[in-house]
This record gives sequence, C-alpha cells and structure tokens, in this order.
Amino acid sequence: MFERQKTIKEAITISGRGLHTGKKVNLTYKPAPENHGYKFQRIDLKGKPIIKADIDNVVDTVRGTNIAANGAGVNTVEHVLAAVAGLGIDNILIELNGPETPIMDGSAASFIEALLKVGNVEQSLERKVFNIKSMVHYTNEDNQSELIALPSPEFRLSVMVDYNSPVLGCQHATLDKIEDFKDEIASSRTFVFLHELEELLKDNLIKGGDLDNAIVVVDNAVEKSKADRLAKLFNKPNVKITSGGILNNIKLKYQNEPARHKLLDVIGDLALIGMPLNAQIIASRPGHTSNIEFARKIKEVIKKDRKSVQPPHYDPNIEPVYDIRQIQEILPHRSPFLFIDKIIELSKTHVVGVKNVTIDEPFFVGHFPGNPVMPGVLQIEAMAQAGGVLALHNLPDPENYLTYFVKIDKVKFKNKVVPGDTIIFKLELLSPIRRGICHMRATAYVGNKIVTEGEMMAQIVRVDKNNSADAKPTDTATNKA
Repeated sequence: MFERQKTIKEAITISGRGLHTGKKVNLTYKPAPENHGYKFQRIDLKGKPIIKADIDNVVDTVRGTNIAANGAGVNTVEHVLAAVAGLGIDNILIELNGPETPIMDGSAASFIEALLKVGNVEQSLERKVFNIKSMVHYTNEDNQSELIALPSPEFRLSVMVDYNSPVLGCQHATLDKIEDFKDEIASSRTFVFLHELEELLKDNLIKGGDLDNAIVVVDNAVEKSKADRLAKLFNKPNVKITSGGILNNIKLKYQNEPARHKLLDVIGDLALIGMPLNAQIIASRPGHTSNIEFARKIKEVIKKDRKSVQPPHYDPNIEPVYDIRQIQEILPHRSPFLFIDKIIELSKTHVVGVKNVTIDEPFFVGHFPGNPVMPGVLQIEAMAQAGGVLALHNLPDPENYLTYFVKIDKVKFKNKVVPGDTIIFKLELLSPIRRGICHMRATAYVGNKIVTEGEMMAQIVRVDKNNSADAKPTDTATNKA
C-alpha cells in the first residue's frame, strides 16, 4: 500500500527572535497542496516573494543554513525544516515577516509542538520517496567531515562528533526511524564553544542569542572580568561555570545532547533535497557546510536517476489486478478497439496496463504493408483506455459511466511499436479528480525504452437509460472517482 502525501490541517503561528539579527519575527506554518514541497514566503517584502526550500537556493552556511531566491532570503532554516521533515510532512508554506527564523530555545521543540497541535492531514497523491541504490560518499579534509549514504529500506541516521574537547569528548547519536525524531531528537539544543561565542559577539552576530537558547561549552578557566562582561552582554546577574564545563548552570537534557543536535541539523539540511530518503546515513563531524555539499551530491544522484528510463516491472507469472474479462466490466470498448489486455498495478493515483502487440492486429493490414508499425494514435487510445480504468474503477457501477477525453497535450512519439512488442502503459494523476475531471501523465514503454508519452485530461460522465451521455458529471461520479 502506497503512502500518501501529508500537510497540516490549519495554520499556526510561532513568534520569537532571530538568532543573529535579534529581530522579533512571526513564523506561520500554513497548509499547502500536493507536490508543493517546502517553501518560505517573506510577507514583509513587496510582492511577498517565495523562496523554495531547495539545495540550489542555499547561499551561505556560516553558523546556519541560509537560502535566497526571487530577491529575498531566509536565514537559519535548519531547525524549522527539521521539525517538518521529522514529522513526515510533505507540503507546507512557511510565512515570515522578517529575514530570519526565530531561534526559540535553540532546538526544534517549539516547532514540533506547534505542528503537533494542529495535526496532519493525508492528501490524495502518493508520497515521493527516493531510495538510495548505491553508496553516496562525501568528505571534507579541511574540517575532517565525512558523510555516507547507503541503501536501506527505511531512513536511519547515525552521527559522531569529536571536537577534541575535554568537556564534550567523543559523542554518538542514532535515529533508528524518523518517527522517533519528535521524542528523541527535537528538543536537543544548539551548542557553541565560549571562544566562538566571543568571536560572534565581536562580529556583531547572535543579537538574539541568550544563555537560555544555546549550550555554551567552556573548555578552559574563565577570568572573573570576562564572566562579568558576558553577564552584562546577556543581561544576566552573573555568569557561572559548572564543574562539567557548561556556562551558567544549564542542565543537559541528554548526556549526548550536542551529538543529538548535530543529528537534528543533518535532518534539517537534508530536507533541502526536496524529498525524503530511504537510506542509512552515517555522519562523522557533520556541519552545515558539509551537510549541504553532501545533500548536493544526493540531489545529483536523484537527477540522474530521473533521467534514466525505469519502466514498471512486469512479471507475466504474477496474476494481474484485472484480466481482459474484468477490464470489459469497466470499459465499454470491445474488439477490435480494445487495446488493454491486463492491468498489473492500480491505486487511486496511478494505473499500469499491458498490451501484447501481435501481427494479427487488424490495423497492420494497411499500416504499413511489408513494414507493420502500430499507429501512434492507437497508442494514445490504448493509454486513454488504461486511464479510463483508473478513472472508473472506484465507482460501484462503472458500466454506467464513460470517460471522454477533452484534452491531449505534450505528446511525443519516441520509438516504433511493432508486432511482438509488449507495451507497458503507466498513467499517474497530476491532480486529484474533481468535478469529474481526470488529469493524467501517460508514458508507454517497450522494454527499457519510452515509445510514447504525453498528458491527458478526461471527463467522467454518467450514461442515461437511452445510452446517451449527460454532458455534466454527476455528483456520484465526482464523489466516487
């Protein structure tokens, strides 16, 4: 059974300050339609530009992951995206009235809490997940980072961090399944070393930083004058260092909280690939720069995979979903104008049909004598018939309905179909069926070659007792289909 795409049930707003800008910002998660993906919108700017959360839009990875497009940018997106990806949400619009997401407590917990409050809703189309088929490897010798993706039937992630710190030591964190993200990873806060904190303050950054939204690690003793200066900067009565080397008595939520937060960052950065992965990922000393370069390599693999022809698998030994007799119970077509022999896959969003082309086909008599080629128009008709099965199979009385194709677009004929060929037709909904209108992408394969492809739009209509079709789809057709 395929998994459906998800969005949230309703909008919800979170308010806080940006880590580096210090500016108060409102962030609103809003529902989005199928195949929308993750997008940010700067509603404070003219034209309210949209920035797609995509690896190609990453412009900076210094102390966070920053994206920009259409003349606008959003900084520090990783925690916001980690929450969305960690809850298995596929489509969402994230509105902001400022240039940076709110830091909150330095984790993804506040975002998770808000998203859980409104809840998810399943959508009509199938969820797109990319399966890693061979190892993807990235190394960065400058910072000694290494990330590896291996084939796996589900998503798993392991992280190791080692900063030669007497306080942190060597830490590991593992996420065995994405469903555990909200309970085991989301509340882990960001961390920073004291010497880094001083440099950031000197560079006029972390204006929204606070000792409550980051773990400050202190490897060396701190003079009282420095502690007093930090207390003043963060509006604290005093700054203390615990025996464990953590500034201001912050209690760690987990012994390996820094490693868990690094795992959180990896998930947020990988969300910029554009789809969830089935992979075993092992990350050693990850950081935003390495995460993004690793994600770029995975996206290149996805692009190459999309370009390769991957016809549906057909095993004639497996019993079909519908044989020719069952197809005739759904479609009105009959020989010599029935061009689908089997349906081998069928869901609410796609169908796969089979046509065995023989020399006995009547159209070969004249097309062409001595050089038989299946007419392209009949290939389109065969695809349309497979699409008719997709459109009608959920109806309790499909024999009382017809599908009339109202539009055929973007059709390409790429290879000949000749006697002896077996054509595999795959049709997928481009949008949910509404008001009896069915919009599909169609592809026909022979072996590993695409022979024909295009887009089709059909109208489902009910046939009255006199065998004439009503021009308007009935409510039954609309609801059932």
